[in-house]
Amino acid sequence: MSIGARLAGPTVPFNATAHAADTEETTGHLDGVRATARIRATYNGRVTTLPELRSDGPFHLRRMRTGGRGATVGIIGAMSAPLGGDRLALDITAEDRAELEVTTAAATLALRGPTTAPATYDVRLTVGEGASLRWLPQPLISAAGSNLQQTYTVGLAATSRLLLREEQLLGRANEQPGHLVSRIRVHHAGRALLDQHTAYGAPEPGWDGPAVLGGHRAVGQLLIVDPKMDVGRDPVLLREGTNDGCAVLAPLAGGPALLATAVAPTSSALRELLDEALAHALGA
Repeated sequence: MSIGARLAGPTVPFNATAHAADTEETTGHLDGVRATARIRATYNGRVTTLPELRSDGPFHLRRMRTGGRGATVGIIGAMSAPLGGDRLALDITAEDRAELEVTTAAATLALRGPTTAPATYDVRLTVGEGASLRWLPQPLISAAGSNLQQTYTVGLAATSRLLLREEQLLGRANEQPGHLVSRIRVHHAGRALLDQHTAYGAPEPGWDGPAVLGGHRAVGQLLIVDPKMDVGRDPVLLREGTNDGCAVLAPLAGGPALLATAVAPTSSALRELLDEALAHALGA
């Protein structure tokens, strides 16, 4: 993680943190680093507090100054990560009625490591009743030679609110990307809301063809879950037929949720598309 100096039918019941070991610690080993950082936000009747803010490995967590009843945490990279063989995780919980925003100070850079084994980067988000979580990191860059498997595992209560932004840049300037596999699994009130799997870079077939990226190198999505949001709408295409990329904003079956998916030639164009999709979703 390369970080700069700036810090802003029935289904089985779901538990986003069931597979996380409580005693997990940072360990160095021949194949990489193992680390888990944890954030827990609670509401004390007046404001959101952070009783658990545990930095680990490449993750340095810092509370940022905010106004109102919410809390914001910035993630600063303490070392280059993820590299091949690393096992990294973020475990983030917003308990009932808490309002939490989490961001990163700069882009996360996936690099080739001392081993060809894939790195894993698991983000586990849990949001309680009446709580709000905004996960707004800077982009993930898949550099040439890297091999990364990224997973989002999200558990939402019936009255939770979530804003999740994911941005991926496939390769740095004038280079091919590494191998990037990403999966997002979201459960809302114990039922599956979204299970999406994407894969880019060699050896994936057709990943850069016209049916997938169409020559673009920036891809991202925005997931909005809000029980008060009007989702009774048809899918909307944004900037269709332009050279600046395009996006589709569509409702998800089974929940008060909208998903925007976008492709663009650059990171700035991608962010503009996702911001436009968010404004459209909120009726601005």
